Amino acid sequence: MQPPALLVVVRHAESVRNQIKKDTVYFADDAARRVVRGTPDHLIELTDAGHQQARETGRAIRERFGVFDHVYTSGYRRTEETAEGLLSAYTEQERAQTTVEPNLFIRERDPGYTYDMTEAEAIASFPWLEEYWQTFGPFFSRPPGGESLADVASRVDTFLHMLHRERSGQRVLIVTHGGTIRCLRFVLEHWNYHEATVWRPSPPANCGVTTYRANEHGALELEDYNQVYWTVGSPEDGR
Repeated sequence: MQPPALLVVVRHAESVRNQIKKDTVYFADDAARRVVRGTPDHLIELTDAGHQQARETGRAIRERFGVFDHVYTSGYRRTEETAEGLLSAYTEQERAQTTVEPNLFIRERDPGYTYDMTEAEAIASFPWLEEYWQTFGPFFSRPPGGESLADVASRVDTFLHMLHRERSGQRVLIVTHGGTIRCLRFVLEHWNYHEATVWRPSPPANCGVTTYRANEHGALELEDYNQVYWTVGSPEDGR
């Protein structure tokens, strides 16, 4: 099996939760979470700035890469809205050449029971969590009721095998999430466990573009990481 000829991976644009939480694990307080409380992760939408980020990024990737054969999203609203913004740069004829579909194997990491919690609530509910996290590290630790990054890497590996089987030689665009991109890199770049515990370099920005191309040995090789083409707003490391 041969890989896609081109694999372009884009993190979703700024979401409402990104805007509220910035780079924190938990909500600062009840006032901060009030806007999105009770909204499940797969229904979180983009901000106005996020929509603009996606449109600007779409114009840049159309100029750089041209038309894609296939586009995958995670099926989460923020990735579907990002994909729509990216593809808005293409003509109707060009979009007709591209198939778009969701794939559950590249969904966001399941955050578990702490998803809507403030930091104080998480400490009160799971007083052992910080020590557990320190012991097992960020790659193997599971949020209570959620997934570890190792769990995500397993399903990402399944997804990549599917790409080799069904998208050989094609030009593929993936719109997904920051943690999922970390796991794509783990599999594609053959990271060891130590490398998987830290970002080298930093996590991808909203709408950051990471590119792989098939080399002469039939393997996908990193061309560049986290290229940002938009100017509105500011990149945040959030979910």
